[in-house]
Amino acid sequence: MADLNPQQRQLVEQWAAEGASLNQIQDRLRTEWSVTLTYMETRLLIMELGVKIQDKPREKEAAPAPAPAPPQQPAAADVGDDAGGDADVLPPEGEAEPPAGGGELKVTVDEIPPPGALVSGKATFSDGNTIQWFMDQMGRFGMRGPTPGYQPPPQDIPLFQRELDTLLSMRGF
Repeated sequence: MADLNPQQRQLVEQWAAEGASLNQIQDRLRTEWSVTLTYMETRLLIMELGVKIQDKPREKEAAPAPAPAPPQQPAAADVGDDAGGDADVLPPEGEAEPPAGGGELKVTVDEIPPPGALVSGKATFSDGNTIQWFMDQMGRFGMRGPTPGYQPPPQDIPLFQRELDTLLSMRGF
């Protein structure tokens, strides 16, 4: 790895604090100081300096209008535990929505997933019920409710999806 003087190290820290990516730091070292580092050497330098590269905020896409609920629901003991993994979580037509318990949605990721799961965790919905969620090696998603046929409150589903997406992207999924 290249030996940088204190001034160069300070500049690298400043660039990272300004939001520069590893590629940008690598390029600036090459163009401004004629220091050529590989991407891995640049990563090691950043780690050695104890600098944290800031994540770029994800661009939010406009959410499409929700599709109407299908007329039938598959009767299953576990929500989303089918082979396709794409379970519909709206209550069947004619059934009242469960009352919101005034609670808060909370999603967690297990440190060690159960056998057969790539990643797993728990989610507590606003009605106070907790489900287990998981994703297998094929990328199929499933949920197991507290009781057979449990359906999370429909207003919690978009929040659950966003929170789960955020947690999984932070862990590299």
